[in-house]
Amino acid sequence: MVQKKIKEIKELIPLVEKHKKEGKKIVFTNGCFDILHLGHIRYLSEAKKQGDILIVAVNSDSSIKKLKGDHRPLYPQDARAEALASLLFVDYVIIFYELDPYRIISQIIPHVLVKGGDYQIEEIVGRDIVDIHGGKVITIPEVAGFSTTELIKTILQRYK
Repeated sequence: MVQKKIKEIKELIPLVEKHKKEGKKIVFTNGCFDILHLGHIRYLSEAKKQGDILIVAVNSDSSIKKLKGDHRPLYPQDARAEALASLLFVDYVIIFYELDPYRIISQIIPHVLVKGGDYQIEEIVGRDIVDIHGGKVITIPEVAGFSTTELIKTILQRYK
């Protein structure tokens, strides 16, 4: 069941088109999701409330290394994708290999594009595509005290 939620773009596009024809609202978000924590859970749950179908694009291992350095990710992309797919409110997961999800957003054209509260609306990748098609771009506030980077720092300090 969980594995069936993890899709390649060629599988995802026809599914999205089908859902759109059925009148369903498509919500898209993306991230590294290296250590899945309560902040991620609440964020994704809130994202799901913005529509009917929640698609989560997860950075590949190679894109995370380029963005965050050779010490990341801690968990491989397949494990991160499976963890996300196991969440009841996540409908589909796709792994992307670029530094940002622009290509996927341009192919899916979601009704709602969601990012965390640490982003400014005008700097969200794919905003132009969603705006042109009459969709909406929103941010969801971060959950205080939950950050993968801070969690890693805490673990390193405690177990020196």
